[in-house]
Amino acid sequence: MKKYLQLCLLLAISNLIWAQTTQPKITKGEVIYHVFQRSFYDSNGDNNGDLNGLRLKLDYLQDLGVTSILLLPLYEADCYHNYFASDFEKIDPEFGTMKDYIELVKDIHKRGMKVYMDMETQYVTSEHLWWKDAVGNLNSKYSDYILFDDEKHQVPSTMVFDLKELKGFDGKIIKATTVNLKSPKVLDYNIKLFSYFIDPNQDGKFNDGVDGFRLDHAMDHLDAKPKLTNLFTEFWKPLIAEIKKVNPKITIVAEQADWNDYGFEYFEKATVDRMFGFGLKTAILSFDKQQLIQNAAIILNKTPKGKEQLIFIENHDLNRFASLVPNVEKQKVAAALMFLIGGIPSIYYGQEIGMQGKVNSYGGTDGNDIGLREAFDWYQTGEGEGMSFWYKNTGNWWTNANLKPNDGISLEEQMKDPTSLFNYYKQVIKLKQGYSAFVHGKHENVSNANNQVYSFHRIEGDNTMLVSVNLSDQTQEFVYDDFRRATPNLMDKSQYLQRKNTLKPYQVSVWKIK
Repeated sequence: MKKYLQLCLLLAISNLIWAQTTQPKITKGEVIYHVFQRSFYDSNGDNNGDLNGLRLKLDYLQDLGVTSILLLPLYEADCYHNYFASDFEKIDPEFGTMKDYIELVKDIHKRGMKVYMDMETQYVTSEHLWWKDAVGNLNSKYSDYILFDDEKHQVPSTMVFDLKELKGFDGKIIKATTVNLKSPKVLDYNIKLFSYFIDPNQDGKFNDGVDGFRLDHAMDHLDAKPKLTNLFTEFWKPLIAEIKKVNPKITIVAEQADWNDYGFEYFEKATVDRMFGFGLKTAILSFDKQQLIQNAAIILNKTPKGKEQLIFIENHDLNRFASLVPNVEKQKVAAALMFLIGGIPSIYYGQEIGMQGKVNSYGGTDGNDIGLREAFDWYQTGEGEGMSFWYKNTGNWWTNANLKPNDGISLEEQMKDPTSLFNYYKQVIKLKQGYSAFVHGKHENVSNANNQVYSFHRIEGDNTMLVSVNLSDQTQEFVYDDFRRATPNLMDKSQYLQRKNTLKPYQVSVWKIK
C-alpha cells in the first residue's frame, strides 16, 4: 500500500509538471496609465502631485491592472503642464529631484512595469539657455538652435499657432519660440538628451531608464514654417535610429498633430512604433456601429505589421468622457470597447472613476484646460492626505471645480460599490489579461442585422473570442450566424451563446468560442 501511495504521488507530481510545461502561458497585454503627475498624489504637502506621490500609489495602479505608466513632461518649465521647457536637463523641482525620478523608475521596473516619458523638444521659453544666449548675439554657439525672424537675431520666431507668448493661469506671461530642428547641433543634442533618459548611468542595464517616449505634436512640416519641412526623414527618423542603438527595445509613440490623421505616414517615414487611434476614440464615443466598423477596419487591420495603435477615450487635451456622457452604463460600454477591441489600451488618470471636466472659456490663459487636469479624487469628502490642489484659490477653474464631496465619483466611494465604474474597469482589465486572443488576436468584424449591436471576434490561431455590445438603452436581439459552442458569457455566467441572442440595455457580452 505504501509503495502504491508513493507511486500515486509521483504520478500526480509528474502530471502537475507536465501541465505546467505544456499548458500555454498567457502573456499579459499592456495597459497604459496616462498620468498628469501634478494632479495625482502629493507626498510633501505643497499641493503639487509629485514623483514620490506617484511612487506611493504604484500598488493602486497594479491592483487596477496597469502595466505601464505614461508621464507628462517632467523637465523644468514655466507652465503648469510642463510643455515648453526652460531646461530639458532638469526635473521640475515641484515634482522632486533627479534622484526621486531614478528611484521611481527603478521601483516601476522592479514591479515588472514600464514607464514612458512625454517629450516635446520643439519649443523653448525665454528662460532657456538657448534663448538667453542667442537672442541678439550672432556669435552665440546656440545661434542656430532656435529660429529667428530677422538677420540680426533680435526677434525669435513664433511658436505653435503663431503665438509669441502664452498667458499662464497664474498671471505669468511666458515667451516662447520654435527650435530649429534642421540644425545638426539640435539633432545631436536631442540624441544625447533622449539617450540619457534611456540609460542615465550608462551601464547598459536600463533598470533606471525609460522604456519609451511619447513625442508630442510631432510633425513632418512643423507648424507650416517654411524652414522646417521634411522632418520625418531628416530629424525624427535619425533621432529614433540613434536612440535605438542605445536600447533597441525602446518604444516610440507619436501624437499626430492632425487628429484626423491615421498616422500611417509616421510609421513609414518617421519609423515610430506606435500612433494614437484618434479615429477609434471618436467611433467609441459616438456609439455608432458603422463608425466602429469602419474605423476598426482601418486603424486595427491596416496598421503595418510590427506597429501598434494606442486606443483611448480620454487624454489631457480632451473633454472627459463622463462630462460628455454622464450615463455610467455608457461609460462602461466605452471602457469595454477600449480594452477589448484591439490595440494597446490607455487610461487617462481618473477615467476609471468617471472624473468629469471640460475645456472652459475663462479668458485667454492656460487655465481653460485645468478642468481636464484636476486633482485625482481619492476621498469621499474631496479632502485628505495627498490631494493635489495646485490650482487652489487661483480663479474660476477652482471656484467651479468639478470635484465635489459625496458625489459618488471618488475612489473611496467606488471601491466599496461592486457595481461601480472602478470595479468594472478592474473586471474588464482582468478579462482582457486572462485570454491571449485579447492580447495578440486579430480584430475581425462579425456581421449582424441589428444596427444597435456591434459584434467582433478577436482571433489568435485556434483561439477565438466573441464580443457583442448593445449600443442602445433598449433590449436588443442579434443573430450569430457562425454559431459554435462557447463558454458561458464571461461577463454574466447565466447567459449562454445561441444562434439568436438577447442583450440587455448597454450590455457587453464576451464568449470564448470552442
